[in-house]
Amino acid sequence: MLVASSEKGVVRLLLPAEPEGEFFAWLRRVFGDENIRHDPGAGDDINELAIAEINAYLSGRLKAFSVPVDMRGTDFRRAVWRKIAEIPYGTTATYGEIAAAIGRPGAARAVGAASGANPVPVIIPCHRVIGSGGSLVGYGGGLDLKRFLLNLETLNLEAGNQ
Repeated sequence: MLVASSEKGVVRLLLPAEPEGEFFAWLRRVFGDENIRHDPGAGDDINELAIAEINAYLSGRLKAFSVPVDMRGTDFRRAVWRKIAEIPYGTTATYGEIAAAIGRPGAARAVGAASGANPVPVIIPCHRVIGSGGSLVGYGGGLDLKRFLLNLETLNLEAGNQ
């Protein structure tokens, strides 16, 4: 797992389906020469916390992330990501519901594009955003991973994992 952070928080998380080269190319394109860290073994508290929290999430011991996130994007994208971050563990919202919640009814497709551009999936849980008919559509890590994460949350809630 690769995590990159600035001094303010996590800026990028690599999903299993994403080539490592794209991760580093994205960092260069978005941050240029800015000091971005991606080595959790070098005393990087933010990256270490992110990895620990992701592991706790995957094992059913964490429902909400506390690691800081440094969101870089347009105002619209940041509004979408903030709203997605509010979707409770084990629940879903549609792209249209997110659009309406940020005051942009009718912008479901733009919400989908912003969700697809989420640089910190899992931490900002874009896997919880679904199509209007309840269908699983679009996920950077692939629909199998989206299904896995949603099922993981459902099973943990049913099992009463805290």
